[in-house]
Amino acid sequence: MITKMRRVSDQDPCFITFEAGPTHDGLESAKLLADHTARAGADAIKFQILDPERLVADKKQPFSYEILVDKKTGQRETVTEPLYDILMRRSLTRAEWRDLKKHCDELNLAFFATVSFADEIDFLEELNCHSIKIASGDVDHVPLLRRAAKSGMCLQLDTGNATLGEIEFAVDVIVDAGCKDIIIHQCPSGYPAHLESINLNIIPTLKRMFPYAVAFSDHTPGWEMDIAAVALGANLVEKTISLDRMTPSVEHIMSLEPDDMENFVKAIRDLEIALGHQRRLMTADEREKRKAIRRSAFVAHDLPSGYVLTSDDIEFRRPGFGVGPIEIDRIVGKMTIHEMKSGDPITWAGLKD
Repeated sequence: MITKMRRVSDQDPCFITFEAGPTHDGLESAKLLADHTARAGADAIKFQILDPERLVADKKQPFSYEILVDKKTGQRETVTEPLYDILMRRSLTRAEWRDLKKHCDELNLAFFATVSFADEIDFLEELNCHSIKIASGDVDHVPLLRRAAKSGMCLQLDTGNATLGEIEFAVDVIVDAGCKDIIIHQCPSGYPAHLESINLNIIPTLKRMFPYAVAFSDHTPGWEMDIAAVALGANLVEKTISLDRMTPSVEHIMSLEPDDMENFVKAIRDLEIALGHQRRLMTADEREKRKAIRRSAFVAHDLPSGYVLTSDDIEFRRPGFGVGPIEIDRIVGKMTIHEMKSGDPITWAGLKD
């Protein structure tokens, strides 16, 4: 059982979270998505603990999003329905949340959740949740930020359409309330997000502005943007998952299906290996192998004993197992100790000052 989530920092591998909050439709599908998350090798799964009755004042407030109509052609269709109905599909009872958290613990998955009210934070504390997230729409919700900051959990802050000034204000509220375990998310708007709204270059900006981990919450199909985000320094990526991308509900269109989840994790881990280090590091094997394409000094024509070498007497040929061209200034002016034939390698043992 995970009792504490692993560190999220520049010194650690990218933390991979799969978001299942908007794409499950009840306890059993939520458990199944957790199973796929664990099988894929991700670090955590995230859900959304919410009460639509309290959260949505206007039960008829419309919300528009795109659904996938045809996988082969990529044909999409815009759907509009009450936000209340959407949120009701992902609402679980407290008993169901307890069951789900226990299931994630058994899978050795860190359990994250977005909250909307203070009593939901109380409930996450009861569940021993590993990290709490504040939605982008609540970036200015000072009471909620303060209560979340006092929970003792790692606090993840979605920034959505917030200005940099609003992000700074929210972070100040969180820090003043006693929390310094913070992850700041770049979260593009839209379901799915359009290219113009992704703004990956804000990731290095956020890393320069704040001494905290920076994450990327992806709202695009595929995983190209996640790869780019990690290359730009994202310490955590959050990607929505679905049992079926053609499910006619919000966020499924941009989600990963089970067959893609493991490849997603592998792509990020492969990228981390390829990114390497900020210094040029070479193994002993690499140093040895490079000699095959480097060059060594050879005699260009027959030379007598006691001959003083000039640059015209030397040719550099592969492989580079002998005296290399970097030593040219030391070779020129040396005297041969014995006769040398055209094509003989030049060695320090065969030369004297």
